[in-house]
Amino acid sequence: MNTAPRLPWIEISPKAYQAMAAVGATTAKSSLGPILMELVKTRVSQLNGCAFCVDMHVRDLRRLGETWQRLNSLCTWRETGLYSARERAAFHWAEALTRLPDGHDHHDASFDALKDQFSDQEIVELSWAVAQINAWNRMAVGMRAPVAEKDIA
Repeated sequence: MNTAPRLPWIEISPKAYQAMAAVGATTAKSSLGPILMELVKTRVSQLNGCAFCVDMHVRDLRRLGETWQRLNSLCTWRETGLYSARERAAFHWAEALTRLPDGHDHHDASFDALKDQFSDQEIVELSWAVAQINAWNRMAVGMRAPVAEKDIA
């Protein structure tokens, strides 16, 4: 498998990159908290097969004190009792917004579950974060952002 980067996309389009980074700085200040935001970004990155983003967000979660067990079980979150109702509602919504081609019938149930756990402000902040990580995933996957070997965090 060829894993060489395709183009130096950040250098080619620095203004677009900076704009995306600015959105990221805004969503990072969300009232949802850094652990939930990073868990959602990691889950979306898993769905999109973005090795670069999964690696980055898992490392961020470890620095925030997240356990290996919860990180290892994130891809099977439905099968474990390791996540709160709030986290589960966020994962449902993130998956619904990420898997748009699967149809939109299940969005009402996902949204209703959100309403039980989050304020309107939080739902909008979560939705922006999901939209942004999906955009980052598409750039990183499309341009083959490399995953460098690093020590375990």
